[in-house]
Amino acid sequence: MTDTLPTYTLPKKELTLRQKVGQLFMPAVFINDTEEEVQKMERLIKEYHVGSICFFHSRASAATNFEGKKKVVHNAKSYDRLKELIARYQKAAEVPLLVAIDAEWGLAMRIENTPQFPYAITLGALNGDENLIYQVGQHIGWDCRTAGIQWNLAPVVDINNNPENPVIGYRSFGENKEKVLAKSEAFIRGMKSTGTLNSIKHFPGHGDTATDSHLGLPVIDKSLAELKENELFPFQELINIGVDSVMVGHLLLPQLDAENPSTTSSKIITDLLRKQMGFEGVIISDALNMHAVSKKYHQKGKLEEAAFEAGMDVLCFSENVAEGIQLIMDTASEGRINESFDRVWQLKKKAFSPEKEMVAPNDGSASVLNRKIALESITELYGNPNDIQKFKAEGFLNISCNNGKENIFSQKLKDEFGIETLDIALQTDIIDQKIKTTKNVVLSLFPPAVKPKDQFGFDENVLETVKKWVEENNTLIYLFGNPYVLDLLGLKPTSNVVVVYQDFPEFQEVAIEHFKGTVLANGTLPIQLKTFQA
Repeated sequence: MTDTLPTYTLPKKELTLRQKVGQLFMPAVFINDTEEEVQKMERLIKEYHVGSICFFHSRASAATNFEGKKKVVHNAKSYDRLKELIARYQKAAEVPLLVAIDAEWGLAMRIENTPQFPYAITLGALNGDENLIYQVGQHIGWDCRTAGIQWNLAPVVDINNNPENPVIGYRSFGENKEKVLAKSEAFIRGMKSTGTLNSIKHFPGHGDTATDSHLGLPVIDKSLAELKENELFPFQELINIGVDSVMVGHLLLPQLDAENPSTTSSKIITDLLRKQMGFEGVIISDALNMHAVSKKYHQKGKLEEAAFEAGMDVLCFSENVAEGIQLIMDTASEGRINESFDRVWQLKKKAFSPEKEMVAPNDGSASVLNRKIALESITELYGNPNDIQKFKAEGFLNISCNNGKENIFSQKLKDEFGIETLDIALQTDIIDQKIKTTKNVVLSLFPPAVKPKDQFGFDENVLETVKKWVEENNTLIYLFGNPYVLDLLGLKPTSNVVVVYQDFPEFQEVAIEHFKGTVLANGTLPIQLKTFQA
């Protein structure tokens, strides 16, 4: 099966040197922008021969408004708006644009009412079934291409070996380098089948840090030998296989370069990535608006110039296109400019090749695939594996901590076992009375947030209550969220937990089937927890 999309032809005439520099810039564009901002971007693309754009939801979204409190306005028609803006921006471009997006778990990462697939940490729980991850990559690639996007800035190949990591965590396939490699490679192959370009990130490895590079500069104080043993391993192996681009994160590695973060370090970009690791493709920066680097450069365009001088090819989320172009024109040699331009041009040729056929997924809908993943990823962490049978025989309290999310699981427990759902936030007094006589508790836990900031958004009183139940009662937890949450709950070696990872309806359905005994748990926790070992 193939799909017909607008075709773009690269001009055969030679571009001027200034136009070539423009091709290296990737400003951010926003689905929910004003008409004034859209027209401003159209003029920028036309006047400065911008080579690529990267879509974000809005100027208020978390990816662009790190510390602000702006309200994110949801737009049910974001997808239609996305396609409309792509058409407008392509029309403004004399040279066809590469359109990029972060779609690590699907377009839903940026766009409402589009298919969402599981986070990488969920896929990390799959035991060697890389075909399911291939299918995820294929579905996401297909969704990108049919929307008019050629370049998915994914996958994350960081090895998340720091439980305190505030920004990678659930976006990583786990902490085992071999598994991260295998799963990343499957994801890339799936995208490649649809003709979608990839970008492995965040070089040289953002996993072992407790600092969010959106807000500050993470420091990874490791030797090159240590990095090669772990962080650099998936990057090197994937480069050997062949990838379209590598995204460099904003990290300080003092043992490699004590003065410059990786974004502006020729020792890391040129000497390590290019020369030692042999990468010949496009090197793209992480978003240059991120405070890890943006706060250090007060002159407009100076960050872009410094990153380019260090060896960067594409300057993502440049907020100073005009100034950056001028500074690069003033300081860079024609040969250096042509090196980066030629790489970007080859990527465009690949993306816009008329022979490139888009192969659609033939394995059913996103929902069908999500259910398959739910069946293979659900993970038991049992201290007393026979307790689940005891619960069904003796009875239990059906307690919900849903934090405003639809709790299909608890409703099914009520429907099938006749046990009323008790909401931890609304029925504390009733629970306190009942728990004195019914020591068995089934707690369905839906964390308010997927990131660890502020204890995943949990109310402190709720956490203390759960800890008390874990200590004093026979508690079985079904966790519909990030498994790192478990480190907050005061678990004991005898604690019983089932990690479901996602709150999608398909995952909740599989969870109730597991409780009933009709589904076995086939997943393996892809990380180590501080307070609880399987």
